[in-house]
Amino acid sequence: MASAQQLTARQGDTLDLLLWRDAGLGPDHLTRVLDANPGLADLGTLLPLGTLVTVPATSASTATGVRTITQLWD
Repeated sequence: MASAQQLTARQGDTLDLLLWRDAGLGPDHLTRVLDANPGLADLGTLLPLGTLVTVPATSASTATGVRTITQLWD
């Protein structure tokens, strides 16, 4: 099992962008992250610069670090 991560928001970050860019996680993880960070949803769509977001540990099967890319011509 992976350990929890601490991510820091950059200027203009939304939660889903931060999770995708820094942890490789998709929208199916948003609820779990919001549950682990009380009050995070109250900050609005754009996270304030420097906001710390805790990403709870995930099982190895959901946190492989592999991103699937679908190309239009596939």
